[in-house]
Amino acid sequence: MTTTPLPPSLIATLPGRYYTDPELFRREQERVFEALWFCAVRSADLDKPGAFRTVQVGRESVLVTRSRTGAPRAFLNVCRHRGARLCTEESGQVRRALQCPYHAWTYDLDGKLIAAPDLMKMPDVDRSAYGLVEVALREWLGYTWVCLADEPPSFEETVIGAAAERLGDAASIERYGTERLALGKRVTYDVRANWKLIVENFMECYHCATIHPELTDVLPEFAGGFAAQYYVGHGAAFGEEVGGFTVDGSAGFGRLPEVGDHQDRRYYAVTVKPTVFLNLVPDHVILHRMFPLAEDRTVVECDWLYAPDVVASGADLSKSVELFHRVNAQDFAACERTQPAMASRAYREGGVLVPTEHHIGIFHEWLRRQLDS
Repeated sequence: MTTTPLPPSLIATLPGRYYTDPELFRREQERVFEALWFCAVRSADLDKPGAFRTVQVGRESVLVTRSRTGAPRAFLNVCRHRGARLCTEESGQVRRALQCPYHAWTYDLDGKLIAAPDLMKMPDVDRSAYGLVEVALREWLGYTWVCLADEPPSFEETVIGAAAERLGDAASIERYGTERLALGKRVTYDVRANWKLIVENFMECYHCATIHPELTDVLPEFAGGFAAQYYVGHGAAFGEEVGGFTVDGSAGFGRLPEVGDHQDRRYYAVTVKPTVFLNLVPDHVILHRMFPLAEDRTVVECDWLYAPDVVASGADLSKSVELFHRVNAQDFAACERTQPAMASRAYREGGVLVPTEHHIGIFHEWLRRQLDS
């Protein structure tokens, strides 16, 4: 393939191999997913002591649980005896301790080794030294974030601060009270595409008029390719005749208590690198968490969150959920159509970004810096 100089209105994308090369994906696992803060579990899913969930973070299985005092804890899901996976289920509940199914080494909910066959015959074994390997943990927006790095980067700078850059300050996000909302619906999507294709898709709306008719009916400015995340603080306005963020534009639910007048009837999209999408509308929040499993496979877990009284009342959420469920299905189908072409010689040098997509170039620069670090 031959290349020619790009006109000023276009910039180059990443080359195709960034989406297909297993070695590049391994570097991303090491230098992105295992080095940065990763949104792992909705805190309310760990509803009582002993509740646990396992998640894939880079190359590691991470076990997130709640201790007997109610504090969330995270550990590598590896028994210190012979390396067996400690918890083999994605989620569950234990009474008082975590026991390896191989040789029955047993750990309390704070990770300390408390029992093992014949352990009393080995008085020289320091039980604290052979406890589970702990993982750094923070909570924000009602979710538990973990970091596998020996020296985690500042959570305030790389997560809260990076998210706040989109809306101008952290208060504009926290005003939605996400940590106080209730889960109305969760859908898990298994997407046969590289995680970066999903990020890039979410960051731009150049495609919206083509594949999102329901979304552009609610947010008319998206039909013109306007990038929701291009300008700091901007939220796309609902159409004049639109009653709410629903699949048919009908009314949704009452505005969340702390959402300001300037945020009413507007949609805000925030990408929290590397794997979180935050969608804010007046009456609910939609949060995506990505779990990249291979260079061509990404699991996406999407939560629809509402005021607790709305969920408790048994209100019909279907029109509200259906709008972004369709958007997800349309987006992920587009990413899956794109993935095979990443290996084509036609995309060996990559593609181009038009002006409304230029902020994706900033994401590419960020990724290159991470991989070169």
